[in-house]
Amino acid sequence: MQDLYPTRGATEVVTPRQDPVVWGPSAGLESYEKDGFLTVDQLLAADEVAFYRRELERMIADPAVRADERSIIEPQSQSVRSVFEVHRISEVFAGLVRDERVVGTARRILGSDVYVHQSRINVKPGFGASGFYWHSDFETWHAEDGLANMRTVSVSIALTENHDTNGGLMIMPGSHRDFLGCAGATPKDNYKKSLQMQDAGTPSDGALTRMADRHGIRLFTGRAGSATWFDCNCMHGSGDNITPYPRSNVFIVFNSVENAAVEPFAAPIRRPEFIGARDFTPVG
Repeated sequence: MQDLYPTRGATEVVTPRQDPVVWGPSAGLESYEKDGFLTVDQLLAADEVAFYRRELERMIADPAVRADERSIIEPQSQSVRSVFEVHRISEVFAGLVRDERVVGTARRILGSDVYVHQSRINVKPGFGASGFYWHSDFETWHAEDGLANMRTVSVSIALTENHDTNGGLMIMPGSHRDFLGCAGATPKDNYKKSLQMQDAGTPSDGALTRMADRHGIRLFTGRAGSATWFDCNCMHGSGDNITPYPRSNVFIVFNSVENAAVEPFAAPIRRPEFIGARDFTPVG
């Protein structure tokens, strides 16, 4: 299969996007096509937020969940940072994945049936939870999971208020139009390190400066229940949370069934299925 987006070579390389942004009818999705993201002020009502927060809190307090390899632990505080594959662990979150407000939007953007490439809950507790450095998700999903095309969309649904101070999501609007192939080979079992701190697949300071100068940076704030949809190739990141106020969210990645993962394009082995799914069954 032809590699449309070379990465993890000797040098950084910029490749213009080869794929559509919106694969279905674009009516109502113009801002998503232009900027690479779409915000929804209130996807979930207050009672729904409370329902999903209770499930999140139940899961992170469960010793069996904490001991599971799908749970990522903060190195310093030893608090749960993320739990992956929550749509399989929890019927509550499986129901959210099937919610038409969620999966229906993914189908509209991707123009096909979709499956869950990845799901997780993120818990960013106050007083020192670490952030994630700038990156394009597609760079990793292409290099390490074998997604050939940019036909993948993520949704981050806030379960706590996103302040401008508690480590919120930042995106460079319009950055989804160019693919930045990063320099450096992928170490074996890279995922064990990258889920706590990104290293392989990290853009250079010079490339990030040029992108920020060109596109600017948008910080997402909003009340619990709000959601941000964003394209797989958006350059994004988040800062540390040193405030007392946690930032928790549900994160779901939908991929088109017509873009099912193949072998990795720039990694020695596939990542585990709880990070990059190999079950391509459409969401019903």
